[in-house]
Amino acid sequence: MNQEQVVANDLSEQELFSKVFGWMALALGITAVVSMLTIKSGLVRPIVTNPFIFFGLMIGELIMVVILSGKIQKLSLSAAQLIFFAYAALNGLTFSAIFLAYTSTSIVSTFAIAAGIFSFMAVYGYQTEQDLTSFGSYALMGIVGLIIASIVNIFLHSSMLYWIITYGGVILFTGLTAYDTQKIKNLAQSSRASDKIAVLGALSLYLDFINLFIYLLRIFGKKK
Repeated sequence: MNQEQVVANDLSEQELFSKVFGWMALALGITAVVSMLTIKSGLVRPIVTNPFIFFGLMIGELIMVVILSGKIQKLSLSAAQLIFFAYAALNGLTFSAIFLAYTSTSIVSTFAIAAGIFSFMAVYGYQTEQDLTSFGSYALMGIVGLIIASIVNIFLHSSMLYWIITYGGVILFTGLTAYDTQKIKNLAQSSRASDKIAVLGALSLYLDFINLFIYLLRIFGKKK
């Protein structure tokens, strides 16, 4: 076992969570900065009006998530971090579209609501003695259901289905925040904590927060 492997598996629970939330916060900051720069530069217009650009960015994001989730053990730590932060930057490009649809005030207020819910559920997931493991399988089915329902509603244009998806998404990613936090804690306690695990943990919680924010924005956001 080389020195890098020894160090990689020598993170305490506190160190792991410090890196997870630190890298998650940095990724959110990158997304926010890129979104604002995209709006100010006018690049948001071709992104939202050209489906090839928009869906190309979405596919790029998906590929990055798949690589990080499935191939992270084969990546160096620096490569994993680079992919994670590049994903956050790409997400900022597509995320800029919300500034065209919603007022800045409602975006900020919804962000605060999402941050409050996320923080509460993260603390709950960390402190609860209830085993949330079984929630993972239900969450996976829920995500698949949301994706299918969203695709179907592109053609149906059903307002009822839209709101079912919206509130279902809020419930799902609220629960996933607690589940992923407990999962990270369990990994730390099982002596499997590493810098790469911290990257995966940051990605999981970043995705939980972003999706929670998007679904809450549907409820609380004020259209322009």
